[in-house]
Amino acid sequence: MKKASYKKLWKLLIDKDMNKKTLAENAGISVSTLAKMNRGETVTVDILVKICGVLDCSLDDITDLVEL
Repeated sequence: MKKASYKKLWKLLIDKDMNKKTLAENAGISVSTLAKMNRGETVTVDILVKICGVLDCSLDDITDLVEL
């Protein structure tokens, strides 16, 4: 079984010198949603698309599928 990993997202934020709060504000998502992602919990594809829109990237730039 696989799950989503958001390590790429956290690295991309560092590369773009952006913090999670700013990302949440710009993407129109809650900081609690980012906290869920930080814990490795699932979020909707709509959330990921909003994040990609802010960061000008694709889904595979911010996520990986990893074995449980």
